[in-house]
Amino acid sequence: MSPNQTDRQHFERQIVFARPVIILLALLAVLEQPPSRATRRSASFLVAYLIVALLVTQIERLLSNRSWHLPLASDLLALGFFMYISPSTVPVWFPYMFICYAAGIRWGLDLTLPLAGALSLTLVLLTAVEGEIHWIRVVAWLGLTAGTFAGGAGLAFLGDRNRRFAAQIEFFSRISATMQVDQGLAESLRLFLEELATTFRAEEALLLYRDTDLERIFLWRLKAGESERLVPESMPLSRTDGFLLDDMDATICWNSLSGPGSGFGWDRRDGRKIKNLPRLPGPAQQELKVGSFMTVAFEQEGQPTGRIFVTNGRKPFQKQDLAWLESIAAHVGPALENIFLLRHLRARAIEAERSRIARDLHDGILQTLLSIEIQLDVLRRRLPATPEQAASSIANLQQTVKNEGAELRKTVTDLRPLRVQSADLVDLMRGFAERYRNESTIAMDLLIDSTQLRAPDRVCREIFQIYREALNNIKKHAKASHVVVKLSQDDSRLVLVVDDNGEGFSFAGRFSGDELDRLRLGPISIKERARTVGGVLTVESTPGRLTIEVPLG
Repeated sequence: MSPNQTDRQHFERQIVFARPVIILLALLAVLEQPPSRATRRSASFLVAYLIVALLVTQIERLLSNRSWHLPLASDLLALGFFMYISPSTVPVWFPYMFICYAAGIRWGLDLTLPLAGALSLTLVLLTAVEGEIHWIRVVAWLGLTAGTFAGGAGLAFLGDRNRRFAAQIEFFSRISATMQVDQGLAESLRLFLEELATTFRAEEALLLYRDTDLERIFLWRLKAGESERLVPESMPLSRTDGFLLDDMDATICWNSLSGPGSGFGWDRRDGRKIKNLPRLPGPAQQELKVGSFMTVAFEQEGQPTGRIFVTNGRKPFQKQDLAWLESIAAHVGPALENIFLLRHLRARAIEAERSRIARDLHDGILQTLLSIEIQLDVLRRRLPATPEQAASSIANLQQTVKNEGAELRKTVTDLRPLRVQSADLVDLMRGFAERYRNESTIAMDLLIDSTQLRAPDRVCREIFQIYREALNNIKKHAKASHVVVKLSQDDSRLVLVVDDNGEGFSFAGRFSGDELDRLRLGPISIKERARTVGGVLTVESTPGRLTIEVPLG
């Protein structure tokens, strides 16, 4: 069950359980009246109404999955009948207050206030007709009317606040659901902008992000009703003032951009009104086809780094719309920061992986091919004079080509995506360990506590990739003679430890993955893979030790 459904059910349960309590209070007020035929009739009606209310509590609980609730019109009919038969208006005030509160939750304040006014006026008129207030006591009559209405309006306000709170929680739940790291940046932003355009009944929603590392501005645009994958437009930072405005702390709305225009806004830091509102330059207006817009900034690391736009609304935007958009930006800011950070880390990981592949190819097969080319040129010149020696050299070259072909095939195989299941992880690790011993001079011990791992497949896939990359890094850079790998699992976590006696890393000490990120140190790809599965990475140097702890709960 989603959080918003839980909140809705909570408020509906308030109505369900408040109904019999209020009826019981009205019944007690009736029993306080002098015995009469009207009193007995009212008491009998309230007892029957109480029984129905108690039955409704059970029925609505049994039908909670179908979201069925007793219509409020039924309570209104009961109130009208009770007004007619009640010997006094005092007992009627209790169901009257209940109706105002329940209507505030279900119908909202705008519809409930006229209802509360009509019911309060009816109650006071009944009091006057029954002689409890004389017609000449106008001041008392008006005071009672105002007091009755104020009580009903106050409860209607509380009910409306509950309804608005539930609606806000429902909206934030939908927004949070769009910001999922596993569905990627493009799809997350598409769903988010689609939600914004629908909520504010706008023609288009936009998000602009300033990437200082790449020195670019990225713009994502979504027109209402579109479902295509979003591809960002990339612009230079020189266009910052044009699209991000010249004041990143300004929360702005323009309902008209022609001539002097019509708009309002405030400083998001202190809420002070902005007298000279920043405007979109003419070229930006034409490019975005903006007639009206609202815009607020969102933050990264405590600093404004981008803007959210809602453009061309079907009706003029109000101050409460702009305040609501500002609240949305504050709510989604951390999620946006996480998504952009992950995007940045993935870009760095891809760049590091490309650099590693380029380096391996340059230092490996390309150097070998260059050597073969030189030797072939030498053989071409020696072949007429020493054919037997040339034949021997050609055989050596053939073996070299064969070895390099096998190495290249292994490199290509390692680049292919792996489908690792928990049942296969141990066998794959043992197989790689055997090849590792045969292909290097490093002694290796693989220690696995349990042969029956129960980790999710995605965790096993990333653990194997980390294991393989860590061993290859040791072989190429650590100058180690011995490496020990330990894999263990308990009820709460999976732990991989890679320990070698080599030179260690280029830094000294013990660091976590987050500390390595801040210092821009450590193996980028391994850090990214560990973070993908929620693992905690620890790296120690001199000697080298790498530890990954992945929670399984």
